[in-house]
Amino acid sequence: MKLDDLKKLSKLDKENMLDLLVSFPSQCEDAFFIGEQTEIKSSYKKSYSQIVFTGLGGSAIGADIIKGYLGDEINIPIFVNRNYTLPQFVDKNSLVFAVSYSGNTEETLSAYAEAENRSAKIIVLTSGGKLEALGLKNDNILAVIPKGYPPRCALGYSFIIAIAVMSKLGLIRNKKAEIKKAASFLDNMQKKKLAPQIKGRFNIAKDIAKKINKKFPLVYASARLESVAMRWRGQFAENSKTLSSSHVFPEMNHNEIVGWANPKTILKDFIAIILKDKGDHPRIKRRMEITSSILKREKFHVLEIESKGTSFLERMLSLIYIGDFVSFYLAILTKINPTPVDRITYLKRQLAK
Repeated sequence: MKLDDLKKLSKLDKENMLDLLVSFPSQCEDAFFIGEQTEIKSSYKKSYSQIVFTGLGGSAIGADIIKGYLGDEINIPIFVNRNYTLPQFVDKNSLVFAVSYSGNTEETLSAYAEAENRSAKIIVLTSGGKLEALGLKNDNILAVIPKGYPPRCALGYSFIIAIAVMSKLGLIRNKKAEIKKAASFLDNMQKKKLAPQIKGRFNIAKDIAKKINKKFPLVYASARLESVAMRWRGQFAENSKTLSSSHVFPEMNHNEIVGWANPKTILKDFIAIILKDKGDHPRIKRRMEITSSILKREKFHVLEIESKGTSFLERMLSLIYIGDFVSFYLAILTKINPTPVDRITYLKRQLAK
């Protein structure tokens, strides 16, 4: 199916995910407004030993991005927890973000209960459900996300609302101007390079999706952009229904680079996607160059994708935005509706029995 045929595209995209992708920049601005309007209780303005985000899937990736984004700024450790239980170090000196888009994620509800029992300060980020009710009952800080999104399409809310709240707590500097500028940058990039009306090779995401189609993507990035590589992997899985993997430099140079030898029968269908940023460590850049040359020399498929923008936030989000569109267009190429996640739905029904 040609990606430029918008009528055929809309027939597959029955839930209009494309509209959600196009509106992502405005979602980012709306998210900061919601964060700024969130009521901050005076008891939360204190020193913390660590910040813990607990959530799963699309509700957790925002925390990973926060961890990477604030890594050079915040002096408090940030942990991302994807489990029913919390790390043993969580106590009354911990700030815990309980994040569940639906508000009914059983792992998050379990971890929330532990946080309450350990007297941690809890911030609830949700669109409703049981988690919202618990947040109200226990007088937690509560930030409510608009309903009606697949959780993975609410990234702007799960990421930026938390940033705004952290700023209001005095944990980081105010990010309003930076986020507004980044949202404007993404909107401009979308209109010029990613929008469905932009045809063929002039559309960055369509061009990448065509090169990836019918191949197994392995997404690589620097450790500081690990969350971005994870986002690509998650979007390939949920939107494109495509299996992929991700790894980071320099660690992949100490193991995975050797693995590009077997099984020979399927390696020809693998493609390395190297996500690059001008802020990467000089030695990481050199490692990427050498790794790419090794793979190309051995006739493997390699794609190198540069981040766009000035600030680190713009550059992180540009790679995420490109990846989101790529996963959408890849779904269309394989004639798949990108929105439904039937196996997740089935699994949750079985667990509920």
